[in-house]
Amino acid sequence: MVRVIIAQAPGGPDALKLQEAPLAPPGLGEAQIRQHAIGVNFIDIYRRRGDYPADFPLIVGHEGAGEVSAVGEGVTKVKPGDRVAYVGPIGGYAEARNIPAASLIRLPDDFSYEAGATMMLKGLTAQYLLRRTFKVQQGQTVLVHAGAGGVGQLLCGWASALGATVIATAGGREKADIARRAGAAHVILYRDEDFAARVREITRGRLCEVVYDGVGAATFPASLDCLAPFGMFVSFGSASGPIKAFDLGLLAQKGSLYVTRPSLFTHIADRRVYEDMTADVIDAVRRRFISIDRPQRFPLEEAAKVHAALESRQTSGAIVLTP
Repeated sequence: MVRVIIAQAPGGPDALKLQEAPLAPPGLGEAQIRQHAIGVNFIDIYRRRGDYPADFPLIVGHEGAGEVSAVGEGVTKVKPGDRVAYVGPIGGYAEARNIPAASLIRLPDDFSYEAGATMMLKGLTAQYLLRRTFKVQQGQTVLVHAGAGGVGQLLCGWASALGATVIATAGGREKADIARRAGAAHVILYRDEDFAARVREITRGRLCEVVYDGVGAATFPASLDCLAPFGMFVSFGSASGPIKAFDLGLLAQKGSLYVTRPSLFTHIADRRVYEDMTADVIDAVRRRFISIDRPQRFPLEEAAKVHAALESRQTSGAIVLTP
């Protein structure tokens, strides 16, 4: 038996309950891992609420790190005792779990389990946004919404290291300071200022080549007014609610703009791409482009409390649960 956080039906944070559940031996192609750190991400909230498809009862969580305790038939790439991290199928809020071995990446010796649990979903998200969806180049100007968030900080730091000027939005002065420390050259307090007008002022009318938005409804369509002609709006989350259908004619009116809604899981479906992306994240950490060393830590049993804080946007940076 292992302790897990389970939701019997879609609902609010209080739907998450701690209980014990049986854990079968790993099956064909699977590895069993004893988890040391479990990443908490907004996609977990979407799953819990039923916004994204999922079967209930449900153990949420796509990201974690731990030690392989057993392997199933056909597994040759990892063995018991290996330190690993993953982003993969749902089921992460648990002391131990079975997972396809193809989802596992060996964790370098100089990376803690907490760093491993932070670098996978969030680090790989920053990687595909900056290096694959829109390839940020030196001299460009980038707008990052929610720059103090877990992914937001990574985007600020990495884009700055690539030579871009980063403008971030934040909900208060404390979060603004976090975004600046992460690498933002300018921070806009979106609750106090018209962020589109401030972007135009900061850039002297040149605007941005790309906007990275994990907020959703609250920042759209004003984000389009932050883009220079042929710029790209990249939506990768909807913390404030989903963006509703809109008239595509807006894109022509505002400068022949591009809009995309990519998914990490499409990018990592190819194992070779998954490995290359992870290697790029590890390199970015070692070169100090991004920092993943100090996530906020909470016990597994406080998952509901953590969800409530994250959903109300009271947190900043990465969060891990520790079994």
